[in-house]
Amino acid sequence: MTDDQEIVRLSGPAVDPANGRKPRQLVMFCHGVGSDGEDLIGLAPYCQRVLPDARFVAPNAPFPFESAPFGYQWFSLNNAGPDGRLDGARMAAPILNAFIDAELGAHGLTDRDLALVGFSQGAMMCLHVGLRRPKLVAGVLAYSGMLVGPDVLESEIRAKPPVLLCHGQADEVVPFDFMPAALEALRGVGVRAEGLGRPGLGHGLDDDGIKAGMFFLADCFGIDLQGLK
Repeated sequence: MTDDQEIVRLSGPAVDPANGRKPRQLVMFCHGVGSDGEDLIGLAPYCQRVLPDARFVAPNAPFPFESAPFGYQWFSLNNAGPDGRLDGARMAAPILNAFIDAELGAHGLTDRDLALVGFSQGAMMCLHVGLRRPKLVAGVLAYSGMLVGPDVLESEIRAKPPVLLCHGQADEVVPFDFMPAALEALRGVGVRAEGLGRPGLGHGLDDDGIKAGMFFLADCFGIDLQGLK
């Protein structure tokens, strides 16, 4: 990274635990390209139904979206090929990791108390970072994304958290074919990964995907939801 990139500090909306107590879990939302933290923080009220002890935070990505006068991006789309995506994820990873470490430290939490949730480019970042942090996070939930750099995963992976991939089968931005490819790569290195394809859904979320994500997160944190499913 350059010196300018090293001083980037992320910020964005946050929602404290529904029960008003000190957080026992941290759920971090990473938005897609051209959006901001306000986009995914709207999932917090749904997740609070099963995670009343969790703090939710949705940082804005570190760089202004280069194709519009608003929004943010984790890395540039100018080089959208596999090598460009991998280079971009590697560049942004230290910035996201620094924010994660600061949030965990501020609330007395550990990686095992952390779940990463991303959409599209944010999903790419969550998978990239979650599999490379030196300590195991509770889980990674990726919506409408892809696994960046599958060919280098075996040599770079440092932790194997459970992963749930949710993807619209009619996605016109990030094709659905990236989901089975990611599952194959993840399972090939011993990651417990599951996939949920949503028929007719484009590049977005639907109720079934959100509900599946909620229950996945609760399971990652060992929360018994007997009777709620």
